[in-house]
Amino acid sequence: MNSKQDAKTYPIEDALNAQRALRAAAGLAPEQFPIRAFVGMISDEIEALRGKGFSDEQISKLIQDNSRIHISAQDIADNYASPEERGH
Repeated sequence: MNSKQDAKTYPIEDALNAQRALRAAAGLAPEQFPIRAFVGMISDEIEALRGKGFSDEQISKLIQDNSRIHISAQDIADNYASPEERGH
């Protein structure tokens, strides 16, 4: 890839819509994420919210209020990926 291609970015909604279409065309079920993988994926956001003073309880509530994901503050604490673990 060249640097121009590396610079392209896409909104998460577009990426998810494309993945859904590809999985459906391939006859695959929707992708499922275990709690550890999900919390790992959102650890950048968790770090930013903690930096703004949010507790894991508040983060848990924010997730639950805006999705069908049931997650506890303890799930967040137990599965949070540090910046080092995320390669930052």
